[in-house]
Amino acid sequence: MTDLRQDTLAAFAEIFGRDADGLWSAPGRVNLIGEHTDYNEGFVLPFAINRRTVAALGLRDDRIARVGSSFADEVVEIDLDRIGPDTLGGWSGYPLGVAWALGQFGADLSAVPGFDILIDSNVPVGAGLSSSAAIEGAVALALNDVWQLGFDRRTLAAVGQRSENVVVGAPTGIMDQSASLLGQHDSAVFLDCRSLEAEIIPLGLEEAGLEIVIIDTGVEHAHATGGYAERRASCEAGARALGVESLRDVSVADLDRAREVLDDVTFRRVRHVVTENQRVLDTVRTLRESGPTAIGELLDASHRSMRDDFEISVPELDLAVETAQANGAIGARMTGGGFGGSAIALVPTDAVSRVFVALDGAFAEHGFGQPELFTVTPSEGAKREN
Repeated sequence: MTDLRQDTLAAFAEIFGRDADGLWSAPGRVNLIGEHTDYNEGFVLPFAINRRTVAALGLRDDRIARVGSSFADEVVEIDLDRIGPDTLGGWSGYPLGVAWALGQFGADLSAVPGFDILIDSNVPVGAGLSSSAAIEGAVALALNDVWQLGFDRRTLAAVGQRSENVVVGAPTGIMDQSASLLGQHDSAVFLDCRSLEAEIIPLGLEEAGLEIVIIDTGVEHAHATGGYAERRASCEAGARALGVESLRDVSVADLDRAREVLDDVTFRRVRHVVTENQRVLDTVRTLRESGPTAIGELLDASHRSMRDDFEISVPELDLAVETAQANGAIGARMTGGGFGGSAIALVPTDAVSRVFVALDGAFAEHGFGQPELFTVTPSEGAKREN
């Protein structure tokens, strides 16, 4: 992380010809459990990870916003008076969309100066670890500070979500941004996506001798394309057919009635969300009562539900989960929006190397590309670095 910070500050000076006023960072996230429940006003349990996006920013004395990135050759420039969903696109829509969305939450964009910003990251893109929310969190915190807006972190999470929904066109919930902004060390964020109430839940992984292994399959996914939006539409259709505001209002006990009312596909989509909400609540209770060694079956059940009912897994994810389970993982599941990305496995520290070797062998045997394997630590959320 030190090199990432220093490299970004040096690159800012080289590209923009001056030193940055400051450096901010925000983490990616792993969702321990609670997939596709967020936009159904349900419960999620993500945690921030020790892979971060950094944003070096310097204010200007005019109304121009310029944004550059380590993952794009161009510097995009726009007048703040022209900023909006119709004028933004491509990768720069993520940081510049945040500036627009701050105005939607009450910031007077006609009264703030322009800025130069440079973004770099070690959060893998397309791996289901929310590289987009890390960008949004770092930029939102930076602009909130330098423009002296005074928004709290829950508001900044909503700003990031608005930007992603409207500017980027990805119909995501608020989970990713909340985890990136609210995370704490060795803890998860228990988020009620209806009330937006958040509670920090200690995970106790260090004391239990457990690691979170990330298995990046290399199969990229994108929230702004078809499958994710189709699943969201199915959930909304199921809620309408059941006469409720959202699937948050459907309990496990209601599923028998839902089966009678809904077609088979919509029912299975609904069943995933309803049972996943219950699994989040059960995971929080189990962590409090018995600690992390007792949550494995809940993780396993979550993956089966996403594979069979929500149908968002892919063969690489299924192989990752099955291989980890067979080689010492307490529990494993795909994480993120699906259709690619990563799986997570909860693994005793002394079994991590065995899981890594088994995964490399299994992917090679099946003719899949080699997965990227690494561990992550639940870490603190967005912050100013200097």
